[in-house]
Formats: sequence, C-alpha cells, structure tokens
Amino acid sequence: MAPNLGSDHAPQFPSRPKHGEVADAGDIEAAAHDGPAGRVDYLARAQWLRAAVLGANDGLVSVASLMIGVGAVNGGARAMLVSGLAGLVAGACSMAIGEFVSVYAQYDIQVAHSEGGRACSEEAGGGGEGEEGLPSPAQAAAASALAFAAGAALPLLSGGFLRPWAARVAAVCASSSLGLAGFGAAGAYLGGASAVRSGARVLLGGWLAMAVTFAVLKMFSLAFKTQVMSA
Repeated sequence: MAPNLGSDHAPQFPSRPKHGEVADAGDIEAAAHDGPAGRVDYLARAQWLRAAVLGANDGLVSVASLMIGVGAVNGGARAMLVSGLAGLVAGACSMAIGEFVSVYAQYDIQVAHSEGGRACSEEAGGGGEGEEGLPSPAQAAAASALAFAAGAALPLLSGGFLRPWAARVAAVCASSSLGLAGFGAAGAYLGGASAVRSGARVLLGGWLAMAVTFAVLKMFSLAFKTQVMSA
C-alpha cells in the first residue's frame, strides 16, 4: 500500500520547485545565507566583519590614544585636534594600502590555484570552471579606509573642539568608551558570540591602550623638563 503523502507525518524537507516553476526569492536568499537547520553561516561573514568592525575599532583606539597622549604633554586644544586629524588621515591611508596589498596577494594565490585546477581539468578531458569568489582589492581597501575613518571620527569630533583641557580629555575618553563597547557588541552580534563579553573585552583593551599612551608620554614629558631645568 502506498504511503499517504498528504498526512501530517510527511518528512519535512525543503520542497523543490516543479518543472517550469520558479523558486521563491526568499527561499533562495535563505539558502544562500543560512546553514543547516536554518542557522546563519557566520563563517561567510568573517572576511567583511573583520575588515569593518576591526577597522573601526582600530581607528577609534588609535586616534583616541594619540589625542590623549598629545594632551599629556601639551594642553592646547589645537595640538590635540591636529594630532587627531593627522592620525585619521594617516591611519586610513595605511589601512587602505595594507588591505590592498594583503587582498591582492590573496587574489593572486586564488587565480594561480584556479588556473592550476583548470589545467588539470582540461588534461582530464573536463571543462574548466570559471573563477568565482575572487576578492576585490580595491573594495577591500575602500572598506577598510572608511571603517577606520568612521571609528577615528568619534573621538576627534567629540573632544577636538573643546577648549578646557579636562573637558576635552573627558569627552574623548567617554565617547571612545561608548564606541568601543558598541563596536564590540556589534561584532559579537554579527558573529554569533556573547555581546557582553565581547564588548567588555574590547572596552578594556581600549582603556589599556589609552592609559599606556598617556603614561608613556607623561613620563617622557617629565623627564624632558627635568633635563632642561638641570641644564
């Protein structure tokens, strides 16, 4: 006796479109982005997540530490503003060039691997496969530079235009703390990790970087002043 296909106990497998039918766009998108049992494929997000979240976090920590370090030896508002702006431009250019070189090396490796596989396939009598999934060095460089600039703009705009020294340093520290916690939580959410642990880890790392920069520059400033006075 043939099984009853219309019963409630039919196996729940994804249905295939019949001949002549077009699959629903939502099903195609879900299949492309979700893993088995409807799970999100977090590994597919790893490359752009690293470039975006880590780039923004790097920009925020670098410029905030630079401004606080300059503030440790110079109380002028213009010095902190210029140093923060210089750090934003230099860091964004450095990130873009480094990402371009890195991704271009990966591009060359993938092209060489694809050409080797095509040659072996042609020798075996099969057709060569097209080059798919090759990274774009220009897109990676632009994304890295924009992410760094976005993160660096937070401490620069929040504290670069305040005249009192204490308010300027406090604004940079406060805005940087909020940004670090936000970037850590966002990266954890997109990567499927714990937002609390990731946010706390990134926040503590940023505080450590700013504290070390301030302490080192302050010690150099005190040592320099002592040598000048003794001379």
